[in-house]
Amino acid sequence: MSLSIVKSVLPGGVIEIAPRGEIDVDTAYEVREAIAEVLAKGLPSRIELNMRLVTFIDSVGISAMVAGFQTAEVSGVKLVVTEPSRFVHRQLWVTGLLGLFGAPEPYFAGAGAPTPEVLPGA
Repeated sequence: MSLSIVKSVLPGGVIEIAPRGEIDVDTAYEVREAIAEVLAKGLPSRIELNMRLVTFIDSVGISAMVAGFQTAEVSGVKLVVTEPSRFVHRQLWVTGLLGLFGAPEPYFAGAGAPTPEVLPGA
């Protein structure tokens, strides 16, 4: 599976980087490059790495995230993980790195979504 990365500007000068797919030995460099590219264009108030659509991450992917965190920190920018998939959350927890990235709660599809109302006779 391949990896795609979408970058968005959020309110307050926050940049969101949202990878989709697998972050592994073949694609981890793309995460590092995305973070470096954001920092090269200016200093955002924060970088949010939205990991909701990441289906797999290996040790090289985790290492790329740590490298990105360190690069951002040297520039005076906080990098946090938001909405990690259950797999990503577990990997960050097992490696002891969950706190480094802001201790985000795992993303659950449908969590917080309103329950559809069933109309009689529908």
